[in-house]
Amino acid sequence: MSEATAPTRVGIFVFDEVEVLDCCGPFEVFSVANRVNSLRNGTLPFVLSLIAKTPEVSARGGLALRAHQIIDQDPEVDLLLVSGGVTGAVERDRATISWLSRSQAQVKASICTGAFLLAEAGILTDQRVTTHWEDQSALSARWPSLRVERDRRWVCDGNVFSSGGISAGIDLSLHLVEVTAGRDLAIATAKQMEYTWVEDAYAPGVR
Repeated sequence: MSEATAPTRVGIFVFDEVEVLDCCGPFEVFSVANRVNSLRNGTLPFVLSLIAKTPEVSARGGLALRAHQIIDQDPEVDLLLVSGGVTGAVERDRATISWLSRSQAQVKASICTGAFLLAEAGILTDQRVTTHWEDQSALSARWPSLRVERDRRWVCDGNVFSSGGISAGIDLSLHLVEVTAGRDLAIATAKQMEYTWVEDAYAPGVR
């Protein structure tokens, strides 16, 4: 990313009973990428925000999260990342699904069961996709037209990305740093996090 390039606006959607690492892992990746790049040349490649239906949500385990933006504001983002967790109530919430459906983000991504929300919103229709290994059969059964890929850390089909569960979202987020801001920054971000980046999208998850 050159200094003249506008920063990528990254929105991470969260909700009650969101899986903590599904949202906090990607948040940390993009936040650290900003810090690393700022130390290099004084620029921030990402503008990062948590988006929710309400100003505050309670993640799994009771962690309180405060949203930077709420969906009623129709926040403008370039990259929309939908976290996973306990998604049943969110899937039935028409205001949230409608907001997802009309999102103008150039790139959309899901972590774990966030894929169910993208499918419910009609963003995932017949693409290749993955999710947490525990939920792959359910995703395939509910949306038979989806090509659910197993033993994948993440999948890219056009401008829609999806990852397996929990820690796989960190690997996908580092990949998204690579494709939006350069491989060098992605590697430096993983190093700063002291995280062993699984770059191979075909690497199987833990069973």
